[in-house]
Parts: sequence; C-alpha cells; structure tokens
Amino acid sequence: MPRRSGAKTSASAPQRSAPPPAAAPRQHAPPPAAAPAAPPPAAAPAGGGGMMSGLMGSMASGMAAGVGMSVANRAVDAVMGPRQTEVVHRNEGAPPAAAGAGLCQVQNEQLMQCMKSSSDASSCQHYMDALKACQQQQ
Repeated sequence: MPRRSGAKTSASAPQRSAPPPAAAPRQHAPPPAAAPAAPPPAAAPAGGGGMMSGLMGSMASGMAAGVGMSVANRAVDAVMGPRQTEVVHRNEGAPPAAAGAGLCQVQNEQLMQCMKSSSDASSCQHYMDALKACQQQQ
C-alpha cells in the first residue's frame, strides 16, 4: 500500500492509535526552591557629617562610659559598703613659707650660720635685730 501524504485521513485507511504509554516515570522530589535574593546593602550616609559629628560621637560615648562607671561604683558600694580613704599629708611638719622671706634671706642665713657656729645665743643678737628690722620694713 502506498503512503499518502497530507493530513487527510480516509475512512478506508485504518487509523493509528497513540502508542501505548511508557512506564510511568518515577516521581522525583520537586527541585529545591530558589533561595530568596539577599536584601540590597544599606545606603551609606550622605555627607559624612564633618569633624563635629566625630567629636560629638566621641563625647557621647565618653559620657556614657562615665555614667556606666559611676552606676557600677554605686552598685558595688551598695553591696560591699562605702569605701574609706586615708589622706596622708607629706609636708605636715614644715612651717608655712613667709611672704617676705626672699627679701630678708641674707639676714636669715647670717643668723642661722651664727647660731650653728656659736653656743651662746646672745652673741648672735645683732643678726637677730637686723632680721627683725628687715621684716618690719616690709
């Protein structure tokens, strides 16, 4: 039988049926869902702020650190009791400096040398009088 070309089918020609279905394909797991796209990066602040923004930021963080330290100190004091400090004065025995000591320094040194070299205080009386006169002139 010769083959006919074209899409016409005749009633006399036997009609072909669809090929038998192949074995059912195995059910595979669906492909994994695509990961959501990462959000766009945050935009950088425009302008930068200048010198004062950096200075004010540093000052604010310093104040926050200071407040935190003081709160922590108060908390420690509340638990352990207040701290006690002892003050030691190093120049406790030294006499206060005289206001006009620089002007009468020569008379004062002469009196001291005389007192060290002589056992009799009356022999240094004229040095003592000179020192008193110098101090009264001021």
